Amino acid sequence: MAPRSIPLSVFARAARWQQRSFTRRLPQAQATQARFLQTLLKEQTGTALGEALGLGHVTTLGEFRQRVPRWSYDGYAPYFERAAAGETNVVSPRPVQVFNMSSGSTGSRKLVPITQRVRQTRAYANQVAMGYAFEQARSKPVGQLLLTTLIAPLGQTEGDITYGHVSGNQLRTTPPFVFDRLFVQPYNALLVSDTAARNYVCLLFGLRQERLTYVAANFPLIMLQLCAYLERFGPALVEDIARGTISQDMALEPGLRRSLESRLSPQPQRAKQLQQLLNTHGRLLPRHVWPDLVFLITARGGPSDFYFERFDEYFGQTPIFGGTYSASEAVFGSYHQLDSDGAILALKTNFFEFIAPDQWEQKNPQTLLLHQLEIGEYYRVLVTNYSGFCRYDIGDVLQVVGKHQGVPLVVFRYRQGGTLSAISEKTTEYHVTQVMAALQDERLPIEDFCITLSKSLVEPYYIVNVELAGGAKLPSPQQFLQLFDHQMQQVNESYAIKRQKHDITAPQLNVLASGSFRQLRRQRLKPGIGDDAQVKLSHLSCDRTLLDGITILYQAR
Repeated sequence: MAPRSIPLSVFARAARWQQRSFTRRLPQAQATQARFLQTLLKEQTGTALGEALGLGHVTTLGEFRQRVPRWSYDGYAPYFERAAAGETNVVSPRPVQVFNMSSGSTGSRKLVPITQRVRQTRAYANQVAMGYAFEQARSKPVGQLLLTTLIAPLGQTEGDITYGHVSGNQLRTTPPFVFDRLFVQPYNALLVSDTAARNYVCLLFGLRQERLTYVAANFPLIMLQLCAYLERFGPALVEDIARGTISQDMALEPGLRRSLESRLSPQPQRAKQLQQLLNTHGRLLPRHVWPDLVFLITARGGPSDFYFERFDEYFGQTPIFGGTYSASEAVFGSYHQLDSDGAILALKTNFFEFIAPDQWEQKNPQTLLLHQLEIGEYYRVLVTNYSGFCRYDIGDVLQVVGKHQGVPLVVFRYRQGGTLSAISEKTTEYHVTQVMAALQDERLPIEDFCITLSKSLVEPYYIVNVELAGGAKLPSPQQFLQLFDHQMQQVNESYAIKRQKHDITAPQLNVLASGSFRQLRRQRLKPGIGDDAQVKLSHLSCDRTLLDGITILYQAR
């Protein structure tokens, strides 16, 4: 069978085979983890980083946990920079092929070395996740996927090694014949640097396919941005589909434009169908233009629930699949159900340790293994993997939301240290996301929000900074604040106690001008990152000057 003729169902069957093999081994999770650690230590011992960590003196799991230090990224940075300069056998005996760069927004660059071994383990976790998704949707058709991720690398290190965002790095390694089968948009469409133009081009190819089955985005916010571009450019997209062209208003390099337009041809019937939808509804919505969507793929956990509140408007009841719970440094788990939080720990991708809350402030905390975790509890996670990390403390706080064949199902809740305290109440991002998700509805579409603190330290209060979507208005700002205050007291008992004692006074509302959060993201772009969608902006900030330079339309107390 020629590569280009491979049906999509073959990829789905391969993913399900990997998923079933992974599932059969879940009852032996402890043994799987032990083997993973043994193999990794054997390979990493002779590296410069392995020698610095003393891996050559480790023979048992107990010795590993006692002798190997727990480091944050700063401990690894000097070794990763040596590898970036071209030095070999620093973090791995294998060649570093590329570096992932974190999508964090401030500070010095955060590079993660990726070898062929790392790529294989990450790809395996992704394939297992998709196997679960295909199994859940096995009665539905298998079709192509639309996404708008920028895949162009961000630059070269001093040692001439490419670095870029993890999603782009992964996509660039996809064989061309596989890419063309899996994705509705051509590879070149993801090389368009201008965000609006890239979304336009991807939508143009996506709209040509009425029976599109999947839409993917790294984060829910990016998925909503795609919907906004579909509304904004609807009439122009319909015209281009009818003519087989790309609007001259789109910022495209001439050579790239010619390459993309060579893939297009006039589709007058599809254009007529889309125009009828536009006439009927006044805008194009994904649930109308792609009625056969099977599921969406985007990050779950953390702040995602807030954005999911707006998904029904655009996607109806289309299920949302988490794919993998991952970061630039590691894939932590594979989701196993549609419309559900809880990823199965990636047992063959990392070795895991966990820190219970009563140990978070300890210099040398006791750690737990996966079989010691309890449902409902929160833990910090340490990972050991082939990027060179050993007992790496990424700062993520996970919650165990269930177990699958004895293996914990985890969901990201917030980043340790990312809390807000007027007076030691420790409000987390998970707290405020719950509150704001409960407050927004179809009549009050909140584009984005961030909670900050008053400049007054004597009588401190929370400031609720919101940007409303589509020029919406708050019918009663004071009532909104009362509801916010009430909900905050429901989700955070410490906040409630301090409000009742008047240690924290009543909150303030700032309604921000349209585009304010995009402006904030752009202000935090690292050098070399041209796409503000890659910047993750926390819903909490202790920076009392955060809104300096941002237009506030009106305030309320």
